[in-house]
Amino acid sequence: MQVRFLPPRRIAVLRALLLGVSASLAGLASLSAAPAAASPTTPAAPPPVRDEDRGGDHLTVTVRHAGEGRDGTYELYCHPAGGSHPDARGACDVLDRNTRWGREVFAPVPDGSLCTMQYGGPATAHVTGTWAGRPVDARYDRGDGCRIDRWNRLVPLLPDLGAPGKSRSR
Repeated sequence: MQVRFLPPRRIAVLRALLLGVSASLAGLASLSAAPAAASPTTPAAPPPVRDEDRGGDHLTVTVRHAGEGRDGTYELYCHPAGGSHPDARGACDVLDRNTRWGREVFAPVPDGSLCTMQYGGPATAHVTGTWAGRPVDARYDRGDGCRIDRWNRLVPLLPDLGAPGKSRSR
């Protein structure tokens, strides 16, 4: 039986290769075990809203040109629901359903959105106050399909302007 030995140069190359592979594997193992940290270039996301932070939820809703029985200025308090809003419980519930971490409930329609060219009527609304510990100053109208959808997502905070006798299931 003949035994062949590797020349010293090949042994050195193999040793360097094995050291590199083991160092890479050790580095990967340490990355997977460490929690992710926010980089200095990307700001950390705000923490989720806790129920105890919501005691100051108070909004003033002013509706114009929506029709008889719908126009007016209403106060809304949530957690617990109250105020002069005609459906305080329903308004608080729709706000709670639409409040998600990282998403602004009262955000306007994004610039550049493709919206249907339909007119939802002259109704306007202005919502001000505090929701989930953040200031609110949002304006609503029904000038195109995107803005109609934005309005409808917040019914019954904003009045239902659908067809008379039409019921909305939410």
